[in-house]
Amino acid sequence: MIKSMTGYGRAVCQVHGRTITVEIKSVNHRYFDCSVKLPRVYMFLEDPLKKALQGGVSRGKIEVGVMIEEQAGDNIQVRFNEPVFDAYYQAMQAMREKYSLRDDISVVALSRFPEVFTIERRDVNEAELTDDVLQTANAALKDFTTMRAREGEKLYADLAMRAGVISNMVDAIAARAPQISQQYLEKLTARIREILEGAAPDENRLLTEAAIFADRAAVDEEIVRLRSHISQLTQLIESDTAVGRKLDFLIQEFNREANTIGSKANDIALSRIVVDLKAEIEKVREQVQNVE
Repeated sequence: MIKSMTGYGRAVCQVHGRTITVEIKSVNHRYFDCSVKLPRVYMFLEDPLKKALQGGVSRGKIEVGVMIEEQAGDNIQVRFNEPVFDAYYQAMQAMREKYSLRDDISVVALSRFPEVFTIERRDVNEAELTDDVLQTANAALKDFTTMRAREGEKLYADLAMRAGVISNMVDAIAARAPQISQQYLEKLTARIREILEGAAPDENRLLTEAAIFADRAAVDEEIVRLRSHISQLTQLIESDTAVGRKLDFLIQEFNREANTIGSKANDIALSRIVVDLKAEIEKVREQVQNVE
């Protein structure tokens, strides 16, 4: 069954002394567009994450957020930069003596100066971390896919219902269309008799005019194509593959046939059905924008 392009998934894993959190969210987009938010030190994870997501998602604007927290301090080391500290201390002493300032130099004050302390992170095992993050990402992707499938069920129900509504409208057009030519012939006959003051009109000429009108107003081909489109729509929304782009194209074809019928309609009742048909097709088009 179809899936929605909108979804959210999250997973947290504690592995190898780290807490890894991956969040995935997506909104509608014509193509696959994935962005990954990572701390700069972990940018080597960006490409593997994008490839993993692309394997499970066909299209949509996807944002992936990754947080990596060290559970133990073994991976982080704070170093005291003694030469820098000495330089600051000597400079402050010189300033104190030259300007006769109160001696309030403290460790806390000196420690706040840049580069007195440096934070070093031990070398990261990139292969190990990549595996751990991808494991977490796959769990988040599973949650994400589940939500998109649930939303897809709602889309399916709505599109299936609207396919039925459109089918009924096409049936109404098919029932109404033959009556239009007959009514045209009757009106034309009555009008000519009125002009001829009751005299019998030329039957052959009347039939010829009616035939020309019927051919010009015929919508049989459009009805056949619309019914074919409805069948395709039903098949596509039952598919387990990504069919959003195909549905986009199919809805354009729906509109094409509806517009053609509307341009041929020379009947108020038929025109009203076409207006309702186009409104229903527009509702389908809006929903299709959410389908992967």
